[in-house]
Amino acid sequence: MNIDFSQFDDLELDNIGNWPPLAKGVFSVFIAIVVFGLGYVAMVSDQLTRLDAVKAEETTLKQQYQAKYHVAANLELFKQQMIEAEVLFAAQLKSLPESHETPGLLDDITFVGTTSGLNFVKINWQPEITQEIYIELPIDMEVIGTYHEFGNFVSKIAGLPRIVTLHDFDIDINKTSNGQLNLKLQAKTYRYREANVQ
Repeated sequence: MNIDFSQFDDLELDNIGNWPPLAKGVFSVFIAIVVFGLGYVAMVSDQLTRLDAVKAEETTLKQQYQAKYHVAANLELFKQQMIEAEVLFAAQLKSLPESHETPGLLDDITFVGTTSGLNFVKINWQPEITQEIYIELPIDMEVIGTYHEFGNFVSKIAGLPRIVTLHDFDIDINKTSNGQLNLKLQAKTYRYREANVQ
């Protein structure tokens, strides 16, 4: 089949009705492609974008549902764990000294240090540091002793009935006593801020 391309010469848009059938067909196909493309851009692509957004939302909702289902399915276990956590929290609160007990705590630390063989150079309360739910009560200390006595002291501090943590260790050789070391450290105990409980 031979196509005569000369029929495409001298075609004018204002005279489409007189175009040869082949030219009309090619032009019709071109117009159909343009209309389809514009229709796709105008209608379908927006719908596809919306579909993607809905699919993403569906995934998020499924994850939320699974998390809530897990909580609902294990509600009794979570309630039991909450009760255990409250009991543990109450026990930990009892390990924190109350305001009337803090002077006695200083005596306990001094007693632990002297029974460990340490000599106290100084032991002083520092200003309280207020945190969100508790108050830090720092104590600066300087003691003289041997490594073994320091270790014994730290071990006994850990055994106190009240929570005391040790920080900022600085060990130097004591120049005035033979074989002894200077230990500077900070002990901290804590008090619960009951005023914050709502």
